[in-house]
Amino acid sequence: MHMHRLVGMPSSDTDLARPSSSVLSPVVARTATVVRGTAWTPAIWGLLIVLCGALFLDGLDISMVGVALPSIGADLHLAPGSLQWIVSGYVLGYGGLLLLGGRASDLLGRRSVFLAAVAVFGVASVVSAFLSNDTALIALRFVKGAAAAFTVPAGLSIITTTFAEGPARNRALSIYTVCGASGFSSGLIFGGLLTELGWRATFLLPGPVAIALVVAGLRVIPRAERQQASLGHFDLAGAFTSTSALLVLVYSVVEAPSRGWGSPTTIGLLVLSVALIASFIAIELRHPRPLIRLGILRSGSLVHANLVGAVMFGGYVSFQFVVTLYLQNSLGWSPLAMALGFLPAGLIVVASATKMGGLLERFDTAVLILFGLGALLAGYALFLRVSPSMSYANFLLPTMVLLGVGFALCFPSVNAQATAGVEDHEQGLASGLVNTSIQIGGAVVLAVITAILGSGGGGSIRHGELLPGMTTAIAVVVGVSVLGLLMTLVRVTPWSRLRSPADRVPAELVLAGDEAAVLCEAR
Repeated sequence: MHMHRLVGMPSSDTDLARPSSSVLSPVVARTATVVRGTAWTPAIWGLLIVLCGALFLDGLDISMVGVALPSIGADLHLAPGSLQWIVSGYVLGYGGLLLLGGRASDLLGRRSVFLAAVAVFGVASVVSAFLSNDTALIALRFVKGAAAAFTVPAGLSIITTTFAEGPARNRALSIYTVCGASGFSSGLIFGGLLTELGWRATFLLPGPVAIALVVAGLRVIPRAERQQASLGHFDLAGAFTSTSALLVLVYSVVEAPSRGWGSPTTIGLLVLSVALIASFIAIELRHPRPLIRLGILRSGSLVHANLVGAVMFGGYVSFQFVVTLYLQNSLGWSPLAMALGFLPAGLIVVASATKMGGLLERFDTAVLILFGLGALLAGYALFLRVSPSMSYANFLLPTMVLLGVGFALCFPSVNAQATAGVEDHEQGLASGLVNTSIQIGGAVVLAVITAILGSGGGGSIRHGELLPGMTTAIAVVVGVSVLGLLMTLVRVTPWSRLRSPADRVPAELVLAGDEAAVLCEAR
């Protein structure tokens, strides 16, 4: 199985789904042939630094902003219902346009798409640092998420078409993986330090770094020929209807507590979301080059991986949102103290990023997912006993350790299961689909949790007390995790604990799963 097919974006047209040698310039083709060992030239290291830097920056950015959320809310007078859009805007931009971004990188040229997307990311960062209007700020978060949706598949495709299959590519992907996880963990610390100076510093920092990466990338990323593409090659209608459906759905759920679940506006928005989803399905069935070939959903293991990924990330991002507000706004923790409190989970993910191969080759992915979800569930359930008087070592540290273990087991396993057994020419579709589902799960579950906080009067946070609606919100996160656990139990059979040699996940697929785990953890 060729690794570049894992990141080539979806198409029912085999020629578009498989990057062929004709798409690459002689420079790229020669580089892919030469880079076989681990003795790399300074030029190759420069290329890898730029690509890894973009992924590191992505993880750094979203992590820093997460730490800064309470400060943003206090400065701009945003209630949780509005504040969650700082997270959801980015997630929806990324998840809604990831598949389109992958297709664009194949047709318009990976180098051009990568550099343009990183430049947009940098400019949006700088501009957002000077905004005080919450609507404009959220809009730019969506733009940054959309930029990441084009950067990630383009950057990963450059790696897999530059480094030859085997030790060189595995080493490059391993470095790429660790950089993504390190970006998230580093973002916690940087976010805490910079937020002490002011939340705008967390928005500003990625800007100059992104521009520097673009300047360096112009020198080190080889040029490549691109395919002759027209608008007909892009499923723009599918991208528009799917992203719009998610935006309308999240908005309707978040606003439901204030408008009323039975109000004509809420019902109308929910109906509109369903209509947009139906339109998306109709478009995908008729478009010659759809974003998603719906027939791939006949695979039970792929559907399970997508559902579990959505549940897993939805529970985590919602938990982080609630606990961040609780620690800073209610308990009075500083941003840095809060960042250090979350750090153990990130460190566990970093430490395990390149060590999951052995487990995935030996155990069935469903078994690993089961244990991972069990750890996540235990972590959330432990937090239900929280009270303002409890020490960190008692109420939060055990949860962070369990969440780190859960993510370390779940993320690579979900991604490996989503792509295992899929035809080579649809590996890109399967990989992109599961990452899209993960982001959608984050946005939808977070919307539900925000609605619960809003129903409990979450806008009025009292110092030294639990957030209004907080216990219910965490209980819902526990329930979401139980749902994922039950779905996985159905797939686990007594004889599936040890895999036969013919059934093991290839080492390269393990690396792809690890890399996807980093991307999701960074969000």
